[in-house]
Amino acid sequence: MFDIGFSEIGLIAVVALLVLGPERLPKVARTVGALVRRARSSWQSVRTEIERELQAEDLKKTFQDTKRAADVRTDLTSAASDIENAMHGPAPSSRPASTDERS
Repeated sequence: MFDIGFSEIGLIAVVALLVLGPERLPKVARTVGALVRRARSSWQSVRTEIERELQAEDLKKTFQDTKRAADVRTDLTSAASDIENAMHGPAPSSRPASTDERS
């Protein structure tokens, strides 16, 4: 995120020591640390929430695509059976049974 090395952190610490003095520096350092910790925590929760929303959206899109594929598959199966019935006549199970076959 930020490209801050050890030398830059050391320079900031020296300037803070000169500006704030040795009495107030530990309290300010604790406060800054708490604020940074809180900011990181907030950022992580926002990032997690965004990732969760994106995953839910992807899952919804996949489900819709799967549903469309199932609808297309059903339509193709229906069309294939219609064509087969048109070519060969109705299936034997759909013909009415004659009176001789019933016992």
